[in-house]
Amino acid sequence: MGLLQISDVQRNSRHEGLSVGNWDMKMEDDEIDYLEECIPALAQLAVTQAYWQTLASGLSLVTLIEGAIYEVFPDGARKKIKDAEPSYPIALGAKRQIR
Repeated sequence: MGLLQISDVQRNSRHEGLSVGNWDMKMEDDEIDYLEECIPALAQLAVTQAYWQTLASGLSLVTLIEGAIYEVFPDGARKKIKDAEPSYPIALGAKRQIR
């Protein structure tokens, strides 16, 4: 079986479900809600995996550590680039205008 192509997956609507090749999958709203609740945890795992894979491949990366931006090297060394600007909370659903 070959790789799944983007064109093989079609999302018609929330109630019609997913169509993958000749395989149709009907999902109820509660099943979709459950899967959507998993997205933040899966995203965090993907970021963590990418972090370690980048270092393992011998590349450096830039990350935020304790309020400062650092370049992290594969040998564990860190080079401070600059202090980060303070963050501030934004309420869920709030809209911000970018200048």
